[in-house]
Amino acid sequence: MFKLIIGSRNYSSWSLRPWLAAKQAGLPFEEIAIPLRQSTTKAEILEYSPSGKLPCLIDGATIVWESLSICEYLAEKVCKLWPFERKARAEARSMAGEMYSGFAALRQGMPLDVRASLPFTEPSVEVKKDVARIVSMWEDCRQRHSQEGPFLFGHFTNVDAMYAPVVFRFLTYHVELPEASRQWVETMAALPAMQEWRQACVAEAA
Repeated sequence: MFKLIIGSRNYSSWSLRPWLAAKQAGLPFEEIAIPLRQSTTKAEILEYSPSGKLPCLIDGATIVWESLSICEYLAEKVCKLWPFERKARAEARSMAGEMYSGFAALRQGMPLDVRASLPFTEPSVEVKKDVARIVSMWEDCRQRHSQEGPFLFGHFTNVDAMYAPVVFRFLTYHVELPEASRQWVETMAALPAMQEWRQACVAEAA
């Protein structure tokens, strides 16, 4: 059984991604949560993570850090965490990479706060562009893969995990969505693992 070291759930979008992927894949793991924004946080993280950041996965002598790298590692254990068809798999990896490296305006303008309900009435032009780009990808995926299942590429994959924090962001800030995207967000939000994460956010002290 591997260990997954994560940060405070309410604020750590990076921790949610591999945690959700592991849960959905049915992979058992020991969870170690380190509260963020504390005086001891950095020292505690460095006990596990060579980068000094979270999340981090420890599998015996193997240490994997960064969300997308951990998701890739999990996919080597459970092949279903990417689409089976080569073209779809390439597209899913591209979408995951775009989420990993992009959407800075969205991250800054809509910081993750799962516990909150903050209707967002005046997003910046940059945030609107990020939202539009994300929604366009979701709509395209659901148009092409709706017959294969309720997730972006039919069955649950790492790309769903990578965009899971955006689900919480859009719910927190009451973002209006077209039908296909709204249905995917509702599907994601209803997952027992997502409900577990939300409940843990509510229970956190800070």
